[in-house]
Amino acid sequence: MSKQKVCLVVGAGDATGGAVAKRFAREGFSVCVTRRTLDKLQPLLRDIQQTGGVAHGFASDARKEDEVIALIDHIESNIGPIEVLVFNIGANSPNSVLSETARRYTKMWEMACLAGFLNGREVAKRMVARTNESDQHTHGVSQKGTVIFTGATASLRGSANFAGFSGGKMALRGLAQSMARELGPMGIHVAHTIIDGAIDTEFIRTLFPDHYALKDQGGILNPDHIADAYWMLHQQPRDAWTHELDLRPYMEKF
Repeated sequence: MSKQKVCLVVGAGDATGGAVAKRFAREGFSVCVTRRTLDKLQPLLRDIQQTGGVAHGFASDARKEDEVIALIDHIESNIGPIEVLVFNIGANSPNSVLSETARRYTKMWEMACLAGFLNGREVAKRMVARTNESDQHTHGVSQKGTVIFTGATASLRGSANFAGFSGGKMALRGLAQSMARELGPMGIHVAHTIIDGAIDTEFIRTLFPDHYALKDQGGILNPDHIADAYWMLHQQPRDAWTHELDLRPYMEKF
């Protein structure tokens, strides 16, 4: 098995997830990226590989326990040890609470939180096992992994028409806090980011042109700059770990 360190990005979309994958690939990581369909990953895989990086793409439903376990097992057995997990699934689908259905609400929670739990648990098991192995030789706890959960404005407050999304994102924040308290002493850095503001994407450009016009004024988030912050989180020494990082354009209201 290759000993090259792995960064797994679950939910490697065209903005934040893709930028994070490229950033870690530039730092020498073998990057594993997932989406529901493999075809949508091809442009990202090409970009990374054409610049000399190593990237592997997987079609995976992050809500399905058996698929998550099989994916993590495959990566650990055939590619390398997962040193960084970035959970980046959005699950944003606004709707009035008066017309929201149990099916839609449940799906958003599954995508935003259950999937985070499944992926976080499986990766943490491997990280902790490696930490325990290392401790037998060093007689102390060494830093052995980073888990970053991507949150949103809805992680902190529930706006009108976002009952499902805010419920899932707030639950993900609680999961991150619990994991950080349990796994930190074992050498696992668990961080939660709050991305508070519009991100420079085709979605924002097409549907919210007035907001997108703020780009030249630094009014929307650049995915590459978000990725830089994620790299910084992984680089932190364990005596000064950040658990929660709030990223917002300077003009975004608190």
